[in-house]
Amino acid sequence: MKVVIDASNVAHANKKEGSKPLMSNILAAVKALEESGDEFVIIADASLRHEIDDKEKYEKLLESDNVEEAPAGMDADHFILELASNENARILSNDKFRDYADEFTNINAIRLPFVIENGRLSIGKAKRPKRDKNILQHISDEIIKELNFKKWEVYEGKEGLEISPLNIAKQSIIRIDNESEVSSKIEKIFTKIPMFNKIVDMVDDVEVAAPYVIFVLVHPKDYKMVVKNAGSISVTVADRLKLEKKPLIAVRNDLFTRPGTFELNIMVADEVTENAPFNIVIRVSRFDEVFIKKNSRNIASTIAGRLGSWKFPFVSVKPDIMLEKPGQFEIDLEKGGNWDG
Repeated sequence: MKVVIDASNVAHANKKEGSKPLMSNILAAVKALEESGDEFVIIADASLRHEIDDKEKYEKLLESDNVEEAPAGMDADHFILELASNENARILSNDKFRDYADEFTNINAIRLPFVIENGRLSIGKAKRPKRDKNILQHISDEIIKELNFKKWEVYEGKEGLEISPLNIAKQSIIRIDNESEVSSKIEKIFTKIPMFNKIVDMVDDVEVAAPYVIFVLVHPKDYKMVVKNAGSISVTVADRLKLEKKPLIAVRNDLFTRPGTFELNIMVADEVTENAPFNIVIRVSRFDEVFIKKNSRNIASTIAGRLGSWKFPFVSVKPDIMLEKPGQFEIDLEKGGNWDG
């Protein structure tokens, strides 16, 4: 970790009213950071050399390579904040830098508070920024809105039925049995084939050869249980509906479903796309970058399951300095999808 020591703030800590800033405080900060193995640089305003209680030690300290005075005429606080921002460093200071909160929006996230007791400096933790607890769902929602705008049909049901292999099978049977558009969907496929009237008698055979695909959308914690029972669910649905071929079960981690619940996106196999139609670019603040990257596959799985595609879209996550606060993000869709699901 890189740390910028706010020398003036550290030196003034715990000093008695009317007394001079303490050189011993700065040395205590140096010792604490050396013991923790952190890189550091000491920044002070030019006036500190005239105010410090031990000028001789301070002058000697200024000869060190990792000590620097703020340039003449420049505000030392601004210099410290700018340096920390450019170097992706933390700041050791009890100053909250309120005058610069509009310009440097992440001060609380990079400032390390401290206490000095019995000549020893202890470093606290930076205040963690508030995060959007539902950012993954919000990102997925935004992607679905973009897909709808581009005229792609996306399953958006959010019933959240209680999960069990039996309930999944029951709900699949009910929905397939009640699906009044299946035969018309298959006919639409064949109306695109020349000489349709001469092969219309093939429709029944095609219905058998083009089974359903049941996308079972589950919370990640329930994924393994459903995968384990996918075969039994498929057999049960085929037997109850007297299908000559078993439906295919595609289990997908889905960010909209709660633990212990499931949703179904049931499609005729001919309508399932080989690839997702778009890749997804997510731009986020640096606060959320690691978290979103870690969950990018779940975002991809959610979109694949809701679209009805065999393969996941490729999801790339990029930090963007224009997005300054936790929870901020932007979405772009790029043609083509090639991440295996």
